[in-house]
Amino acid sequence: MATESTDLTLESRAPARPGTFPMSALLALATAVFITSLTETLPAGVLPAMSDSLDVSESATGQAVTIYALGTAATAIPLTAATAGWRRKHLLLTAMAAFAVANTVTAVSSNYPLTMVARFVAGVAAGLAWALLAGYARRLVPPNLQGKAVAIAMAGIPVALSLGVPAGTFIGQTLGWRAAFLAMTALTLLLLLWITVAVPNFAGQHADARTPMLRALSVPGVVPVLVVTLVFVLAHTILYAYVATFLQHVGMADATDVVLLAFGIASLASIWFTGAHIDRRLRALSIASVLLIGVAAAILGTLAESDALVYVAAALWGLGWGGVPTLLQTAAADAGGEAADSAQAMLVTLWNVAMAAGGIIGGILLDTLGAGSFPGSVLLLLAPVLIIVVAARRHGFPAARPNS
Repeated sequence: MATESTDLTLESRAPARPGTFPMSALLALATAVFITSLTETLPAGVLPAMSDSLDVSESATGQAVTIYALGTAATAIPLTAATAGWRRKHLLLTAMAAFAVANTVTAVSSNYPLTMVARFVAGVAAGLAWALLAGYARRLVPPNLQGKAVAIAMAGIPVALSLGVPAGTFIGQTLGWRAAFLAMTALTLLLLLWITVAVPNFAGQHADARTPMLRALSVPGVVPVLVVTLVFVLAHTILYAYVATFLQHVGMADATDVVLLAFGIASLASIWFTGAHIDRRLRALSIASVLLIGVAAAILGTLAESDALVYVAAALWGLGWGGVPTLLQTAAADAGGEAADSAQAMLVTLWNVAMAAGGIIGGILLDTLGAGSFPGSVLLLLAPVLIIVVAARRHGFPAARPNS
């Protein structure tokens, strides 16, 4: 998800005037986050039409999401290490240009293997971007504003889920699924110009300042954050990937869009609240996120016969989840210190491994125990997450962030 280069020279800070806040640059980064998130999930909203055009089954077309996650998971660590010395702006522009190419090829391709190659390339670009964006946001501001800056940049995630996917689906239904991907290309081209004009450039790491990737695991606090990332994202994905199936199970199939809207709006509120308080309350917010999602899963597991309570659960779920990317990226960067690049690259990899595993494990649960097993599975996974967050009070999830 994000890295922060640690060649702490004077040029590693933005040349902003005292008292200014680099909102334009942060919004450009948020748009990059939006594009990466929407590119990953857009096929789900146009799956039937995309399947017809490629002349393959819907299940085969659905692998366009899986191969994207695999591209990110397989390449985030080696590419982050290989490009550690690149100037940050050049690397960001390269990653976003790769999105423009990949989405354009996806839009014009009628060949399934070529489409899958394009999706893999998009996943690789996501690995580069996610190993860069939050760290970039942190470097734009003083330490006491880093949490707020990361929260603004990460706002692209809930916006993509709550507004981007429905908008992409609407474009796909009215103008065709290819138009939805071409719209992504057009937005990316505008973003490339925006980044060029508004985002400052920073140096990469000098070769003698880089920490070997695996050495980050020995830094206190890094392993707890990475384990929490893996298990927390796995728990969320098991339910989110099959939320439509679960809602069908409880007799609310026609309300899937409204339930997801409630989740998305609550996620936006969560990321705003997280940005306002993370610099002083990272630990409390992390614990609250786990508890909110746990309560939501408990409601869905025991009281889902009530439509009203399902909406309440969706809102609690969104309140718990919206700030999680910001919390985990900030925790990893703080814990990693001089090894922040390595810690964040591993976080990106584990995040995508968890997403891919969530789809697989959710499918197994569906086939063996049925959709009703999802909430209970989430609760079982959240138990060790809560224990680790509570236990990592000194390193990983401290009460106050360093330099806050």
